[in-house]
Amino acid sequence: MVQEQGTISINTENIFPIIKKFLYSDHEIFLRELVSNAVDASQKMKRLASLGHYSGELGELKIQVSFDADAKTITISDNGIGMTAEEIKKYINQVAFSGATEFMEKFKEAKDANEIIGRFGLGFYSSFMVADKVEIETLSYQEGAEPAHWTCDGSTSFEINQGSRKERGTTVTLYINEESTEFLDKNRLQGILDKYAKFLPIPVQFGTKTESVPDGEDKDGKPKYRSVEVDNIINNTNPIWIKTPSSLTDEDYLSFYQELYPFQEEPLFWIHLNVDYPFNLTGVLYFPKLKNDFEITKNKIKLFSRQVFITDEVKDIVPEFLLLLHGVIDSPDIPLNVSRSFLQADSNVKKINSYISRKVAEKLQELFTKDRKAYEEKWNDIGIFVKYGALSDEKFFEKAKDFILLTNTEKEHYTLTEYEAKVKDFQTDKNGNLVYLYTIDAEHQHSYVQAAHKKGYDVLLMNSPLDNHFIQHLEMKLEKTSMKRVDADILDKLIEKEDIEKHKLTEDETKSLQTIFDKAIGNATMKVEVESLPADAMPVTLTEEEWMRRMKDMSKMGGGGGMNFYGSMPDNFKVAVNANHPLITKILSAKEAQQIVLAKQAFDLALLAKGMLKGKDLTAFVERSVEVL
Repeated sequence: MVQEQGTISINTENIFPIIKKFLYSDHEIFLRELVSNAVDASQKMKRLASLGHYSGELGELKIQVSFDADAKTITISDNGIGMTAEEIKKYINQVAFSGATEFMEKFKEAKDANEIIGRFGLGFYSSFMVADKVEIETLSYQEGAEPAHWTCDGSTSFEINQGSRKERGTTVTLYINEESTEFLDKNRLQGILDKYAKFLPIPVQFGTKTESVPDGEDKDGKPKYRSVEVDNIINNTNPIWIKTPSSLTDEDYLSFYQELYPFQEEPLFWIHLNVDYPFNLTGVLYFPKLKNDFEITKNKIKLFSRQVFITDEVKDIVPEFLLLLHGVIDSPDIPLNVSRSFLQADSNVKKINSYISRKVAEKLQELFTKDRKAYEEKWNDIGIFVKYGALSDEKFFEKAKDFILLTNTEKEHYTLTEYEAKVKDFQTDKNGNLVYLYTIDAEHQHSYVQAAHKKGYDVLLMNSPLDNHFIQHLEMKLEKTSMKRVDADILDKLIEKEDIEKHKLTEDETKSLQTIFDKAIGNATMKVEVESLPADAMPVTLTEEEWMRRMKDMSKMGGGGGMNFYGSMPDNFKVAVNANHPLITKILSAKEAQQIVLAKQAFDLALLAKGMLKGKDLTAFVERSVEVL
């Protein structure tokens, strides 16, 4: 016999179709919501008992998730505080909406299910995304409470009857609709629970697990075993981020990393976050080994709220340059159901962002100060984080100035201050500007690097994907300092001094030489210039203007707007002919036909030194070399 009937207080007849329509794209979260409700009920029960407000047997608090494919049901059961019939009416039935029209108006801009659930407390009602009917069997912890049974078929009508539950707690049963039968699959449910419930603070049991236990001996005296069902708890209720760092070993951190990211290479180091003012935050952030390939590693930080997984898209919570980190962040100050617009506007989120940035800077400074050698050994990996941070966060750059390292082609590491002191006596030009020379590939540009070393210059190795941007950033930050790639021009023009000697060729010889090389090269984009270089330098050197090459490189990396203009421009190289080289003297004195052959050979050597001689041109060069020899 029905004890009570009524209408859910939402003042509209079509709320459930609206819920289904808006939440359908993210409908697996129904399980997260219902399990999270069960966790809350269990933790409240534990709290009441600890405060002495419950004198009964607490028992083992546990949540059970099960399904019946034949009956098309999914059941979530707990032994938490339970509810009375009055509490069901208060917490389940009175969903505070002022009408469907206003509801639709508010949600026409909604991007996802979380945005709707978070703003209207619809966690429980997300179950109607997948169910035609939902039942609640519950018994309150309160002494003398009567069990209650609530049922709703997805309309605004409900029924409350006397329930049959004998033990404290709540069981929610979903009768799955035809469109959602995918959830009546063990692997599908297991996947959702692994995603959202892996670190819940209350044990979650799903499915059954058997174990062999000794069962006496057989007639031959050999031990017998029998199978028994044991709890199949699927979650780690005590993850390391809720523990104190002093109680943990390196092995604990590494083991947890493998739990999060199976089969990944060990991280470089980690930072344990723990703050309770002005916001609550715990977590562990790991620095993975990245090398130069970092794009595929984003979205590896997992955001939790009281050990309930929320999302791995943490762009607004974690500074952008730290999205390359791995690990977990848990903050009860971030609601379980959270939208992007909330994250962008919330003041706590902004404080968390700043705090994480500061903690990372402090950790890096500590590593650098305590063991510089170990820090240098890790720099190839750490450098990407530090440079990314310096580029994107002004406050971080100010902190990082002391532990940013510059590495030269000899694999020596220097801080910004140390490097300035190293090169200022040799690499300051006639205008008092400091020039840092660099290469992006010491092997590929070996002849250019060697030429710089012969003049006593140092060459930096700038070969990370961020270095093109980082170079420009350093030029803005370092006073009277410019950075030039070793192949951007001849060395005497890269670092101009007062005492540059002019070559001894006459004006006619210079013009003749330019004409010979123009004919030999046959390419209008190659501009021939006769230069005064050391006699032991290359007879011909190929260079590309620093500014233009830099713009083209940035456009290749995806620079927008005007950058694309530079990316579409053809390469323009300067052919520097060394007027002081013996081969150039030989070319001038040779017969006309031989002049072209020798000039072509010298030009191809320059192409070869720059790694630009390929295909049929390389074949022709080899054949010509045999003939010349």
